[in-house]
Amino acid sequence: QVELMESGGGLVQPGGSLRLSCVVSGVTFNEYTINWYRQAPGKERRLVAGITSIGGRTNYADSVKGRFTISRDTAKNTAYLEMNSLKPEDTAIYYCNAVNAYMGSGTFGHEYWGQGTQVTVSS
Repeated sequence: QVELMESGGGLVQPGGSLRLSCVVSGVTFNEYTINWYRQAPGKERRLVAGITSIGGRTNYADSVKGRFTISRDTAKNTAYLEMNSLKPEDTAIYYCNAVNAYMGSGTFGHEYWGQGTQVTVSS
């Protein structure tokens, strides 16, 4: 059974920091690209950051470049999203997403989602 379990959300003041975690189980972690998405009330879910399975290449939405950092720890099957200089417009539910990027796998292209964690930036 595949499970993505996010944690680390909460209420923070503008300018503050949070670190989100996503523990992945039930799959071979190294085969998966990990992404963080967010969805604000009344808006579409959007990609925030991603990190590849091989090489650990990262990409970020323009709105978070220089403030957010995505990383992964293979030993812990965990991905992280370090969020600094948070703004009220960062308020959203943040979702962890895993996509199989290993072409030799029978599950290439398979995609899984976590249940989301709420981040609220407010004074």
